[in-house]
Amino acid sequence: MTQTGTESGNETEAPFQAGNGTETPFPVGNETAGGTPLLPPEVTEPVQGMFPTVGAQLAGTAVALAVLLISAELVRRAGDPAKERFGDAFVESVQAGTMAVLTVLAGVFFVVLWRGTAVLGYVFDVLDFGRAEVVSTVFTLVILVGAYSATRVTKQAVRRVARGRGRITRHQRQIVHHVLQVSIFGVASLVVLALWGQNVGGLLVGAGFAGIILGFAARQTLGAVLAGFVVLFSRPFELGDWVRIDEQEGIVTDINIVNTQLRTFDDELVMVPNDMVTSEEIVNRSRKGRLRGNVDVGVDYEADLEAATALAEEAMADLDVLLEQPNPQVVLSEFGDSAVVLRLRFHIDNPSARKMWKARTDVIAAVKSAFDEADVSIPYPQRELSARDEASRVDVAGAAAEDGYPAEADGAE
Repeated sequence: MTQTGTESGNETEAPFQAGNGTETPFPVGNETAGGTPLLPPEVTEPVQGMFPTVGAQLAGTAVALAVLLISAELVRRAGDPAKERFGDAFVESVQAGTMAVLTVLAGVFFVVLWRGTAVLGYVFDVLDFGRAEVVSTVFTLVILVGAYSATRVTKQAVRRVARGRGRITRHQRQIVHHVLQVSIFGVASLVVLALWGQNVGGLLVGAGFAGIILGFAARQTLGAVLAGFVVLFSRPFELGDWVRIDEQEGIVTDINIVNTQLRTFDDELVMVPNDMVTSEEIVNRSRKGRLRGNVDVGVDYEADLEAATALAEEAMADLDVLLEQPNPQVVLSEFGDSAVVLRLRFHIDNPSARKMWKARTDVIAAVKSAFDEADVSIPYPQRELSARDEASRVDVAGAAAEDGYPAEADGAE
């Protein structure tokens, strides 16, 4: 390719080899290939005049980066006192918008500083990127920033509603926030696609058919997901609760839209699908903040039941691990094989498996010690065996002979 060039003022046009083999002039100044200024000369000429050499351009780049970093730090520090007055959502949205504007201005400055406007202009010409596309790009950025700001506002709104009602857990707040976040960005994406001339209706129809196909292919998983939302909003249990689901028992450590995670008392992690959670019986031992425990103890039939009951109640009343109200009680449970069974009933607060086992251990030790001091017998299981006397024995062989059955001789096979 031959090199030819024409000088016009301080700008030089050099031939550029295009994809089809033709040579097109590539401007190195502030004009596109079509001759339209990309930026006003009032913007480019002063900046380029201040930094005429490569060294000056490097110095200008360093200064611009330092200014951008200092501005970001100032914006961050100014947000802390402003949040106390205007709220987190509004201030964070303003901070995000401010940083976006500063970043765009810094980018424009770098392009002008390093004489890159001609390159951008040529790219715009090749991509046929006109003023309409520029406007669409600006509106796209505005829509995305607005969507981000809306998610911050909805997050604060959900937090205020949860704080006012007091019955929405932190995990449920996160779920609601993420659902709203996905919805807002989904709507924003549809608006952006429509802005760029895409057929949103066709996309929605295609997504609908794809959703039907995926629904049939993963109906069990979708059932678990729907059951997860039921669990999250019906709140049969919360994180940290001691629950029993079907045959699994333990502490709830995680709840998501697919399954519920339990840590058993053998220190095992059990993942229970949410569709099973909603279909099985759930026993929540932590919901009321207290839990009743029972311990059975037997006393001798000849013992004074009133005295034994009073001793057991007094022994439990001295234990710090038990609640004073409701006070510990002793009730007669049943007649056992070798003892009258007393049922010791007591309550603990903030129930957990470890606390329940400690309470049962302390109750058994205290009642056993009190009964030993008062000589109240706790009998062992007993069984009496007696031999039948000779008069009551039945002659089986004689009775068989009388009924017509021959008696077998000794030793006959």
